[in-house]
Amino acid sequence: MKNTTSNTKFILLHPYIQKQGSSNRLWLLAFISFFTLAFLATLIYTRDTTSSTTTTTSSAPLSTFTNTPLPSSVINTLLHYASKSNDTYHMSHSDLKTISDVLRKCPSPCNFLVFGLTPETLLWKALNHNGRTVFIDENRYYAAYFEEKHPEIDAYDVQYTTKRSEMKELIASAKEQAGNECRPVQNLLFSECKLGLNDLPNHVYEVDWDVILVDGPRGDWPDAPGRMSPIFTAGVLARSKKSGNPKTHVFVHDFSGKVERVCGNEFLCKENLVETTHSLGHYMLEKMDESSVKYCKNHNHSSGSASSS
Repeated sequence: MKNTTSNTKFILLHPYIQKQGSSNRLWLLAFISFFTLAFLATLIYTRDTTSSTTTTTSSAPLSTFTNTPLPSSVINTLLHYASKSNDTYHMSHSDLKTISDVLRKCPSPCNFLVFGLTPETLLWKALNHNGRTVFIDENRYYAAYFEEKHPEIDAYDVQYTTKRSEMKELIASAKEQAGNECRPVQNLLFSECKLGLNDLPNHVYEVDWDVILVDGPRGDWPDAPGRMSPIFTAGVLARSKKSGNPKTHVFVHDFSGKVERVCGNEFLCKENLVETTHSLGHYMLEKMDESSVKYCKNHNHSSGSASSS
């Protein structure tokens, strides 16, 4: 009889084969995870670095530009076009340059106070772009209109109580009160001196002004306010500085006028007159001791000027 018994075959699966496959997958997963984390870390680091660099780049030039003075070519161009203005009352190029040269040398930030909103208002703001420029005008409506039209302009109105025709009496009164209400050194906010402006914004009296320009109020008729008060006030502000540069440049425009020249010599003083043209007087005043009761070293140096004018 033929043997028909078949051989039974067994397939044995060793556990090691399964473990080896699982291990390879784990290594692959770990490898992918590692590179994923590395990629994310690199991406985050790159973003932070770029952000930091952008912030530094954007902030640094802002500071640099803020403290950088206007190039001479820009200043000269501004002066040229301002002097060619069609306005009847615009300043001459020589007067503009005299004031511009002082502003250019003024330590930044420069504090510049201007009495009068004039055709040069925007020019003064531009030339003192690193500093503080404040304008005082007698016309409240024009000051409001100008600020609305040019929001970058800081303008305030003031009510003048003086009359041009009363100049002699006002000068005599101020000199009589030089030891009291009209002291050369004081905070005019609390003063009752007839020539002192005591209704300006409080911060005007607190700022140490480096440059003051008197180019207002307008008007040369008898009942016009005249420039007696701003000239007197400029002298007091210059002598009452608390800190910073002890010297203050005071410019008086329309210096050929009787009020401008007489009051300039009385309250800003001839010994402080640095230079003068037909239309501009340039004074340099130094701060004084609080106990001072004289505007000028020679108390009677200009008494004749006021009476003879």
